[in-house]
Amino acid sequence: MTDSRPVAARGLVKRYGALVAVDHVDLTVEKGDVFGYLGPNGAGKTTSLRMLLGLIRPTEGSAQLFGRDPLEDGAKALDGVAGFVEGPRFYPYLSGMRNLKLLSDYDEPVSRSRIEEVLELVELRDRAKDKVGGYSHGMRQRLGIAAALLRQPRLLLLDEPTTGLDPAGMRDMRDLVRRLAAEGITIMLSSHLLYEVEELCNRVAIVRKGRVIYEGQLRDLLDTAASGYRLRVLEPERARVVLLAQNGIDDVRLDDQELRFTGEEQAVAALSVALGKAGIGVTALVPETQSLEELFLGMTGGESSDHDRAAESSEVAV
Repeated sequence: MTDSRPVAARGLVKRYGALVAVDHVDLTVEKGDVFGYLGPNGAGKTTSLRMLLGLIRPTEGSAQLFGRDPLEDGAKALDGVAGFVEGPRFYPYLSGMRNLKLLSDYDEPVSRSRIEEVLELVELRDRAKDKVGGYSHGMRQRLGIAAALLRQPRLLLLDEPTTGLDPAGMRDMRDLVRRLAAEGITIMLSSHLLYEVEELCNRVAIVRKGRVIYEGQLRDLLDTAASGYRLRVLEPERARVVLLAQNGIDDVRLDDQELRFTGEEQAVAALSVALGKAGIGVTALVPETQSLEELFLGMTGGESSDHDRAAESSEVAV
């Protein structure tokens, strides 16, 4: 089983009456991935994670974690798997340390011996004896990851781990995810924050209205982005004539005294020479590439949906 993929979902469907929250979703997460599961709020991401973990039963399809189906193999399927869906929950009147000790009592004996180590990893050791009720949202998120790490997981599933965090908390969470990935933990990260996914993930799946519309290498997706250039010159109208006459330069347009165009690198290099020969002073020549956010909005039509709002709203820690 240990040689099987961390996540393999095929044809997952979840219906709530007439509403199809998840619509024939296929997902594959390879060992070592930091896998981004992307979609607008309510696109079916959380419902998919619940099915992966066996928290809800799919209407159709199957999901396996390291080759095991949670619905068939029960708790054995979660061996080496940890994380949280929607948000970790703790006893607010107990300290972070005490909460982790209670959780470790339900797990293998080795878990209790790791409490100090995981608190250090998530940078909560100095606040371990404080009551969780006094923790910030970011601290509770990090305590949730500490609780997941007690089990020494090979796969960590995180549902919107930076939601509600301030900029500093978001930065700290991204740094933590990087450290965990560097230790060899496979991470599946559900998020609607595209810039953080672009920083963290090597592979992504994009879901729209419950359907996966792209799955693959993030690098390959970004390579499909339309690239272009912005040109600022002292004589825009003369420069425009030069651009239109240049082989390999396309889509030329003048936009508020700035020229925009597309072209291969060799054509752009020749253009620079042509502008110089024409005596046109260049003040800026800037390459532009679509960001993941721009690609995402183009693929999803900028839409959000209400799919997950029909799902159960309970918050579950695994």
